[in-house]
Amino acid sequence: MPNINIKKLDKLVSDIVLKNKTPEKILIGYKAYGELMNDRNFFEEVAGSAMEPSKRKYKKIKIKVTQDDYQLEVKCSN
Repeated sequence: MPNINIKKLDKLVSDIVLKNKTPEKILIGYKAYGELMNDRNFFEEVAGSAMEPSKRKYKKIKIKVTQDDYQLEVKCSN
């Protein structure tokens, strides 16, 4: 089981920003999403971002939950 935590996600997002790219979407595997939801700050930001689970965001970046168990990837637009 991979070590998934909020620090790892924040690092992925900041690495994209440091490359002068704009994060467009966060792809999170369903098991990784479950683990991240155990983090209070992640939960509050994601759950409070939208009423529909398919429209939720983290740091104003759309979240897409995937069928891959522990996928954690940030897609950028440029």
